[in-house]
Amino acid sequence: MPDGLPLRKIETMSHKNSKQYGIWMDSHNATIVGREAIDSGEFVILGHVTNNGADNNSNENTANNQEIALTQKFFKEIAIKMPNIDQIHITGTGQIQEQFMKFLADTPQYKNAESSESTSNKMSDENLSEFITKHFN
Repeated sequence: MPDGLPLRKIETMSHKNSKQYGIWMDSHNATIVGREAIDSGEFVILGHVTNNGADNNSNENTANNQEIALTQKFFKEIAIKMPNIDQIHITGTGQIQEQFMKFLADTPQYKNAESSESTSNKMSDENLSEFITKHFN
């Protein structure tokens, strides 16, 4: 090590006391799980968000634009339930999880969050809480 350079202490994020969230989602429903006291306590259901999807529109371009706008609204409604994220695990069916992870990465407030994903079938609120608890412990 060259003389005269100070040693830097590198701090790693402790998984205890970090703001951890889990989401089960498909393109129409999301269930959000987080800790009772934001950064401590048991995982509990924080809420559910629904995306009804686009209206039946005969104009394909209009329907596509409406679908994009509704998906962005869906993502924003989910994010509102998680004011600060250190770590998030997203599970569910289809490709919507990847789209939501990209949404988080492109949003300044969430861009530094550690995110992971998996694929799973719809589960009860209780099973989702247990699944996320096991993931983070």
